[in-house]
This record gives sequence, structure tokens and C-alpha cells, in this order.
Amino acid sequence: MLLVTWFSGATETIDVQFYPTEVNFDKSAQIAEIGIPGLDSPLLQFVRGQNEKLTLDLFFDTTEDGMGAGARTVAEYTDKIYSLVKIEPQRHAPPVCEFIWMSGFPGSRLHPNFSNQQRYSFRCLVESVKQKFTLFSSEGVPLRATLSVTLREYKTLDQQLAELNLTSPDRTETQVLQRGETLALIAARHYRRAGDWRHIAEANNISDPRRVEPGTFLTLPPTR
Repeated sequence: MLLVTWFSGATETIDVQFYPTEVNFDKSAQIAEIGIPGLDSPLLQFVRGQNEKLTLDLFFDTTEDGMGAGARTVAEYTDKIYSLVKIEPQRHAPPVCEFIWMSGFPGSRLHPNFSNQQRYSFRCLVESVKQKFTLFSSEGVPLRATLSVTLREYKTLDQQLAELNLTSPDRTETQVLQRGETLALIAARHYRRAGDWRHIAEANNISDPRRVEPGTFLTLPPTR
């Protein structure tokens, strides 16, 4: 089912007629390449995560109430879903929704390292609704429909910071600069971000990172 939170703060539950036969989750990360002269391949640096997407097909049918004169339109069900991609006037945006599973929701059994990021539902905005009506009464009333729905993950800044609980290396380490190495290369290895070479330069009073001699003893401080 979908739990909708309207601008007023009121909530509404939208039930589906039939359980979907397939639910797809798509989560990816944006990865940047860092080219360092002399290496066989570029280093990879995590930039940021992408919003996860959930896609599913929902089936609706009102033929059990009759197919002749006075048949009940299936739009009584489908319009509730379709309205979730519309702009709510007071919010100036579509409403925030939550896709709820009865039990065993995907993402509720994560590795302990990611315990803060476990989830038991999918908070989202409805990104798209594709409606396909496949059966009509003799009077042209739509009686059967399939909705292809895409839900896009919705998280506030505070929620993400609380879930991630980001930390950086908490110990000051040391390293001897080897021939062919650069501060950017060391930063990429140690901090996973080549751009953090400036932290190394500042900690070691290096004004010109291109003139550091091999054999130089370097202090690698925490980034925060």
C-alpha cells in the first residue's frame, strides 16, 4: 500500500487491489575517474549516491461489479495513484509517499556496518505513472487497467546525515614518499579522495607539492 502525507499533515492510505507480481529496485552511485600520470588506469572516487528508484506494475479491475449499463469505472482506483504525480497547490510539489510492505522489506536485513541505513518501507515521491486501460464496457467505461509506476527515494538532509554517521580516519599516520609518488596519489590511497592532498601539504608545511623529494617523511592527519 501507499501511505500519502498531504501538505496539511493529514495522511491517507491507498491500497492496491492485487499484489504486484514483480517489484524492481534500482540503486546506483556516481563514480568519478581521477587520472594520475604514470598509472595504468585512473583511480576511482566515490562522488555521491543516486536516488534509489522502485518500479512496479499495479493491476486494477472492476468487472466483478458488472460490465453492462451502470458499470463501475476502474478510474475510482487508478485516479488515486495518478493524483500522486500531480502538484499539490499548497506544497507546490507532489505529496510525499511511503510504499509499505507487510514484512521482510528489501533493505531491512543489511550488514551490521550499515545498521543505521536499514529500512522497513520506501519513502518516496511518485516520479511517473503510465496508465494502460485494456477493457471497456459497452458504454465506454474503463473497467481494467495496468499502471506502471516509478517511485523515487525521498530523504531529507537531516535524515541522511543521521543514517550515514560519517567519520574520517581518526588517527594521524605517517608515510615515506616513494619515487614516482605524489601527494595526490597518497591522498587517494589514504583518504579515498585525491583532492585531499592539501591536508597533507598543510600538515607538513609543503608550499609546492611538485618539489617534494622522495624519502620525505610525511604526516597524514585526519581530515576532520
